[in-house]
Amino acid sequence: MLPTVDARIYPRGGLDVLSRAEVARLRDASAGGMHDLLRRCALAVLTSGSASDDPRAAQELYPDFDIEVLQQDRGVRIDLHRAPAMAFVDGEIIRGVAELLFAVVRDLAYTAIELGENRDLATTDGITDAVFGLLRNARVLHPAEPNLVVCWGGHSIGRDEYLYTKQVGYELGLRGLDICTGCGPGAMKGPMKGATIAHAKQRRRTMRYIGITEPGIIAAESPNPIVNHLVIMPDIEKRLEAFVRMGHGIIVFPGGVGTAEEILYLLGILLREENEGLPFPLILTGPTASAPYFEQIDQFLRLTLGEAATSRYEIIVGDPPKVAKRMAQWVRKVKEYRVAHKDSFYFNWAMHVPLEFQQPFVPTHEAMAALDLHHGRKSHEIAADLRRAFSGIVAGNVKEEGMRRIEERGPFEIHGDRDMMEALDALLRAFVQQRRMKIAGEYRPCYRVVT
Repeated sequence: MLPTVDARIYPRGGLDVLSRAEVARLRDASAGGMHDLLRRCALAVLTSGSASDDPRAAQELYPDFDIEVLQQDRGVRIDLHRAPAMAFVDGEIIRGVAELLFAVVRDLAYTAIELGENRDLATTDGITDAVFGLLRNARVLHPAEPNLVVCWGGHSIGRDEYLYTKQVGYELGLRGLDICTGCGPGAMKGPMKGATIAHAKQRRRTMRYIGITEPGIIAAESPNPIVNHLVIMPDIEKRLEAFVRMGHGIIVFPGGVGTAEEILYLLGILLREENEGLPFPLILTGPTASAPYFEQIDQFLRLTLGEAATSRYEIIVGDPPKVAKRMAQWVRKVKEYRVAHKDSFYFNWAMHVPLEFQQPFVPTHEAMAALDLHHGRKSHEIAADLRRAFSGIVAGNVKEEGMRRIEERGPFEIHGDRDMMEALDALLRAFVQQRRMKIAGEYRPCYRVVT
């Protein structure tokens, strides 16, 4: 049996300035319907560094772990019972782990209460306002010079690809750029690790390594230890919108279905007429050996979304300094545009995100089979349904509820035009062959394409 620790923690920052009524609501929410979710996400933080992407693995290793949020006159108290000893040093919880744990409590309990009170979550403006409120409550919106680069990519990547992400992060850090990722391992950790060295060499004292996740993902992908600002959004759609609202540009490294979902989400938005003149850099990059990966992604995007999609991204292979220089140039253009249009630096209000990209998609077998993946539709409409298809595959791969559906009813079926389905199947099979679906163990597809 693995060693465990009982501990009592008093959160700082945000959770220590609540009224008695707010603390009582927080306590009740954490002890009620969301307790199991809070427990699973807290356990993910406390086991940061785990090599498994099965959300049930940590629960099996620490079946007796529990967490309580209790009321104090000065705020809240968190009691941990039989917590993983790896999160402690000489009986004291590691400070960075404690901060991430506080973020879990803040975002899953307190903001969940706030979202439930008179929130308009049925309109585009209402959902965007909710995303803004969640990010502001997490204290990650700062009216500073634009410098936040979002890095997307797979958690299960090879050693060469991981080292490349570190090199790109290093070059970004030398140019004073901060990093935001999905907060997990692999391509989400590498850029942050590289940037930390560069920031130290440039003697920067205030650095942001922001990790944005959601409950179904964090339980399978523990935050990497470099993250110093963790934000847990309620669902994948609000998580994706948070990336594009906060970031001043996006770099995509090699990845699997989750990365493909992110690319399709962003291109689906950028291809809309409302966003035609909006400067928002998107660079796809990896080591020279990853060139075939990006060629296949490029071919898939051309086939499904049309040639117009290629104007919204740039592919740079094997050249970290060039990637960073291009991104720094683009960030300056973003600043000029926002100054001219009186848009804020810390939240991109000007970008239009349609409702079809905001509404949560629940990947049931019926919903997956109903996706309309046929030619003749507008490119952003196809992108929206392709994004949902990849989202469903992510759920079937690593999210507990999705995995349960697959176990009960078999693989999802995805329908569409033959050429689109053949391209989709080829792309997914390549992900499997390159082991981009799982970190360890044999992969059994959770999908089946139907023409």
